[in-house]
Amino acid sequence: MAGCLDYARHDDMQVFAPAKINLSLKILGRRNDGFHELDTLIAPISLYDELRIDKGRHGIKFSCDHPSVPQGDDNLAVRAAKTFFETTKIEPAISIELKKKIPHGAGLGGGSSDAASVLLALNKLFEAKLSREALTEMAEPIGSDVPFFLFQSAALCKGHGEMVSPVKLKRQFSILLLKPAFAVSTAWAYSRWEDSREISGIRYEAQEFAEQAFVNDLERPVFEKFVFLAQSKMWLLSQSEVGAALMSGSGSTMFAVMRANADADSVAKRAKGALDPELWTCACETI
Repeated sequence: MAGCLDYARHDDMQVFAPAKINLSLKILGRRNDGFHELDTLIAPISLYDELRIDKGRHGIKFSCDHPSVPQGDDNLAVRAAKTFFETTKIEPAISIELKKKIPHGAGLGGGSSDAASVLLALNKLFEAKLSREALTEMAEPIGSDVPFFLFQSAALCKGHGEMVSPVKLKRQFSILLLKPAFAVSTAWAYSRWEDSREISGIRYEAQEFAEQAFVNDLERPVFEKFVFLAQSKMWLLSQSEVGAALMSGSGSTMFAVMRANADADSVAKRAKGALDPELWTCACETI
């Protein structure tokens, strides 16, 4: 549903950009270009940023309702718009208004999803008729998760994320997201992966639940520094309603895969009591 587009007129568009979780994330090693070789299964989920994109008079104007979101070239949606106009040689004339629902620095791919949704929307608004392959070439330098969101499907991603193979999940998962107030830097997490160690008493091995293996190699470096996330995972795994629990991407969001008919809101309430009253929580599902 990335780039689920609702038309108002020919010169504006409402876009819903979904978050994602990594059902599994395996790091195969460091590449010569500084990136890491990945093998990751990613699923979009029913939590969305909202973007309104209007054809403007001149340039690229960007606004967001959340002060923590970077502006200008540091924003992936702005970078996507610039890349689109530079590649197509179309005169830039756009305004992007972002309502942020996906937490920033959470490992949920919000910025990447916004960027992919901008590429999809501009391709339609300006009738550029670019193929998915052409859009993927634009997306790759913007961020590792941006190509994934162009496919609007769960997908197996390899390389540093740019090799996307859409897959159909065997089933829809009911998910509870938990995020503390702090964020984790993706670049930092990857840089610490090689030298990191496991914390005793914490479960890192793959969890099998509902014909799916859940594992994340970035838990090792992230848990070493952010022990609260390791404790959160073990607390979630101790709840009878939870089938599997994992960190998404580089964190700081932890997610629980709920058992059939389990009440995610009840678990969220208990988590705030047991772990941190300031936790951000969201019950959603894979789409």
